[in-house]
Amino acid sequence: MGRSLRVALLSYRSKPHGGGQGVYVRALSRELRELGHRVEVLSGQPYPELDDGTPLTRVPSLDLYREPDPFRTPRLREFSSLVDVAEFATMCTAGFPEPLTFSLRAARLLGRRAAEFDVVHDNQSLGYGLLQLRRRGLPTIATVHHPVAIDRDLELAAAPTLRRRVTLRRWYAFTGMQARVAQRLDGITTVSESSRRDIERHMGVPAQGVQVIPVGIDPDVFRPGDPAARESARIVVTTSADVPLKGLVHLLEAVAKLRTERDVQLTVIGTARPGGPAATAMDRLGLGDAVRFTGPVTQEELVRLLQTATVAAIPSLYEGFSLPAVEAMACATPLVTTDAGALPEVVGSHAGVQVPAGDVGRLGEALRLVLDHPSLQEQLGRAGRTRVLGSYTWRRTAERTADWYADVLDRRPAGATGGPRGC
Repeated sequence: MGRSLRVALLSYRSKPHGGGQGVYVRALSRELRELGHRVEVLSGQPYPELDDGTPLTRVPSLDLYREPDPFRTPRLREFSSLVDVAEFATMCTAGFPEPLTFSLRAARLLGRRAAEFDVVHDNQSLGYGLLQLRRRGLPTIATVHHPVAIDRDLELAAAPTLRRRVTLRRWYAFTGMQARVAQRLDGITTVSESSRRDIERHMGVPAQGVQVIPVGIDPDVFRPGDPAARESARIVVTTSADVPLKGLVHLLEAVAKLRTERDVQLTVIGTARPGGPAATAMDRLGLGDAVRFTGPVTQEELVRLLQTATVAAIPSLYEGFSLPAVEAMACATPLVTTDAGALPEVVGSHAGVQVPAGDVGRLGEALRLVLDHPSLQEQLGRAGRTRVLGSYTWRRTAERTADWYADVLDRRPAGATGGPRGC
């Protein structure tokens, strides 16, 4: 093993059981520690659940988007700095402040502790505070799972009114900051070749300067269950957000077509926003008795749902990686996916049936094919498990990340401060 490093791992929000950020910081910090490195996680709300022995430094915000009162108005006594004022003012003017304000708070905390760390690793906040850390001499790098500008463009394309498009542009204004910051850091990593190309296109970071390190799962946790426990006609989908990017409405439409010929159930591991795309589609398609939204689930419940499903669907219009696909493959659950983003790269040609993104008819046909053929289910599931064990474990992710840290530090000029990367 190489030298032991002291790592500050930053995450502006780290929801423990939904979305990838909380999963990423928990697993990566644990595996890096087991390799002999010292890792401290700094996170805003919601805070992550970390394994024993991994220190967490809370970087509290005004928590303006917390459930059950998102877009709340804080009490006056909650304001303690100009950053708090900026956070609230940005929300009130339809912007999303967290990437910027988290990075400024983290920079203030770490600026007083610069001698305690060898490297700062940001998990996609990409706020201006990171450049402050560089100017103070702290090597600062980031993971970009995919450019958020892609989410923005997909939502703009689906926006029904000019007013909604104007609001969306304001909400996603932070993506310009993220591109500028990414160009000036000491290193960028991403999770797939697809995302590396997209980072160059949308953020202006040359592809050759972006290191690809896929994320993974714990194969002892995400594992096949008893084949006899699999249900005969249940589709499962994991969605971190009820937004057009995830393609959930297309899956609901495909399920509605399947329901005209068979009794099939859909379990959505996630939540439908009141009045959001999924809820609206549910009402339009009359699917109330065929679809169940689980809300947030524990890791144990997620594994159980994957182990007992007939097929897992990934109907996304874009994926920078797709951890849900890897989790399903690890449980030997057959996949039906779109060809969007990194999905063909991650799933390969043997672990899933692939259809064009946004094609409801082809999605329904693929689901019907897998549901009707148990031998195909077994073949896809076995291939998926084999692929995960060979390529997508957290230990391998941590080993490659630690090697990347060492390479970035070796290439960084002595006394380097802010300025364009490579200068």
